[in-house]
Amino acid sequence: MKRLIAAGLALAALAVPARAEEIKELNFGFISTESSANLAKSFEPLIKDMEKAIGVPVKPFFVGDYAGVIEGMRFKKVDIAWYGNKSAMEAVDRAGGEVFVKTAKPDGSSGYYSLIVTNVDRNDINNLKDILDCSKGYNFGNGDPNSTSGFLVPSYYVFALNNVDPNKCYKRVVASNHEGNLLAVANKQIDFATNNTENVSRLQQTRPAEAAKIKEVWRSPLIAGDPIVWRKDLPADLKAKIYTFFMTYGRNGTPEEIAHAREVLAKTSDGWGPFLASSDAQLIPVRQLELFKAKVKVQNDDKLSADEKAAKVKEIDAKLAALEDQQKKLPSM
Repeated sequence: MKRLIAAGLALAALAVPARAEEIKELNFGFISTESSANLAKSFEPLIKDMEKAIGVPVKPFFVGDYAGVIEGMRFKKVDIAWYGNKSAMEAVDRAGGEVFVKTAKPDGSSGYYSLIVTNVDRNDINNLKDILDCSKGYNFGNGDPNSTSGFLVPSYYVFALNNVDPNKCYKRVVASNHEGNLLAVANKQIDFATNNTENVSRLQQTRPAEAAKIKEVWRSPLIAGDPIVWRKDLPADLKAKIYTFFMTYGRNGTPEEIAHAREVLAKTSDGWGPFLASSDAQLIPVRQLELFKAKVKVQNDDKLSADEKAAKVKEIDAKLAALEDQQKKLPSM
């Protein structure tokens, strides 16, 4: 009996949520939009200010691809992370993540655009029609499969809607991070590539000579600002400290403190302003986009019978309707 009681007490102790003082260190994950060295330099001032505000050491976590940050959160090696919307969706679904704020611009606006870019010297590539010409034997630079702007958005708007498979259309398809694709285009190593307005702005700051060699040939609809995601199981009191830091940074404090925070944010990534409150609801459009892409694929699949297509489309439409109902019940982001 004593052993059973002891075992029960041990299990009860494990079930009690951890408190902030029990967390000795926070690991902050960063999606690999560019080299780890550049990311570290960009985010270091923000991380230092966060450490001071929450009273816990904050360590950056860099890996070579988006999946590494998602898996890091899944196995509790990453506690909080900067994601794109697609990778945030994966973190929420597979890694116990939860969106709590999103990035914004200095003017308070939030959002960015997916792009297809080519070298400024390419007079033969100027619009979507040129991109989709499969007779040219182009070399295409795609993005990370978990990237919203580098993969998901162009996969739907550029390729799925036009019934084009990049792997069949182009001579060669290579995948890289945003910075790698921009530099490959600038140096004429590939014909065109996916990217986004944030990383083009970032390159204009860090490598203006290369940025001047790039031109935009396609732009997507607006994408919501990048989500910041924490592990849902972090202690509630620690989450309160983290949330307070993000929502007051650049807004509250002395004039000197506000000016310092605004300067730090302006030099973070492509140039940020104070963060905005958010939730998992911001991911609904990304979920819809994934389902729309799947629906187009089913409709264009010649291997499926009419009945099989109808069944699959019905299933997808039901999921889309459920998301639409969910979106109607939520306040606008």
